[in-house]
Amino acid sequence: MTPATIIGAGLGGLVLARILHVRGVPVTIYEAEPSADARTQGGQLDIHEHDGQAALAAAGLIDEFRAIIHGGAQASRVLDRHGKVLLEEPDDGTGERPEVLRGDLRRILLGSLPPGTIRWGKRLSSVAALGDGRHELTFADGSTSISRLLVGADGAWSKVRPLLARAEPEYVGTSFVETYLYDVDQRHPAAAEAVGRGAMSALAPGKGIIAHREPGNVLHTYVALNRPAAWFAAIDFSDADAATATIAAEFEGWAPALTALITESEVAPVLRMLHALPTGHRWDRMPGMTLLGDAAHLAPPAGEGANLAMLDGAELGAAIAAHPDDPEAALASYEAAMFPRSEAAAADAHQILTLMLGARAPFSFVDFFTSAHRGNFDSAARP
Repeated sequence: MTPATIIGAGLGGLVLARILHVRGVPVTIYEAEPSADARTQGGQLDIHEHDGQAALAAAGLIDEFRAIIHGGAQASRVLDRHGKVLLEEPDDGTGERPEVLRGDLRRILLGSLPPGTIRWGKRLSSVAALGDGRHELTFADGSTSISRLLVGADGAWSKVRPLLARAEPEYVGTSFVETYLYDVDQRHPAAAEAVGRGAMSALAPGKGIIAHREPGNVLHTYVALNRPAAWFAAIDFSDADAATATIAAEFEGWAPALTALITESEVAPVLRMLHALPTGHRWDRMPGMTLLGDAAHLAPPAGEGANLAMLDGAELGAAIAAHPDDPEAALASYEAAMFPRSEAAAADAHQILTLMLGARAPFSFVDFFTSAHRGNFDSAARP
């Protein structure tokens, strides 16, 4: 039985490790962060029945997942720049794509692994091929390890990916600026009313304000702008007031209840530039290694990234367990299914970004929701 080495303790890597552990396959995760609590884990995720929930069920964690669902947060609405509601979808209670906090989901996965599975504070510096599917891993602390089955689950800027493929993520021309409002029903009632109980997308050509209501009476917002990288580079985000003013100026004339999500932020704005690998990114089979999640198929946010990463982990885990003494058969089987799936998802993600911020926004996005109900898309988009 070939032990597995995973780089990265994100959702995909954790699902993979959980399934391998349950199936009796030795597994070690090396994670750059010093501990599980080293940083906050982002906002809310909608977890879909056909991929994310299926992966959690395969990992034996579906009951734990259901216990952390944010009830009512599946509701969605689309607004124009004046705050007019163009489309309203309540949470229908079906559980097809319920919302959970990423941190809560990661906590469940971490708790499902035996102590010592994750080696914290192990930032990968380099990987060297030794032949016969073996690789030497060198970490920033000077330590080394030999892998016989290496999985790069280390995200957009993977240190494992360059051994398999030359492609690097490229800026897609859109960036998000992240803000937070707290105790919103009392302190920010107009913004809270505009967002509603779930997700809100207020859109126009080239720009948008996308917000989610999270547990604890929190509004988490992504302010979207189609601008060159140089435009954002000229903003000093270390000066929170100046950066906020610059971003807010791009929304002059918008409804005050919407711009409050920018101007009343209770944290400094954080720039999130969107990058993507080429649609259809793939590589030739190389002995002893593969990729999953963003390391394999980074795309613009469209509600699928975490779901696909977890499904990658579940399917790779099942393949390894089915071929415990033949890692090449396992990796080839996994990649044969993963490549076309991720290519289709990436193409949809780019299309959704255009629908949200293109020339016909917000009406093109309203049309998208209507099409989703007719079955033309797997799910509604949520960053």
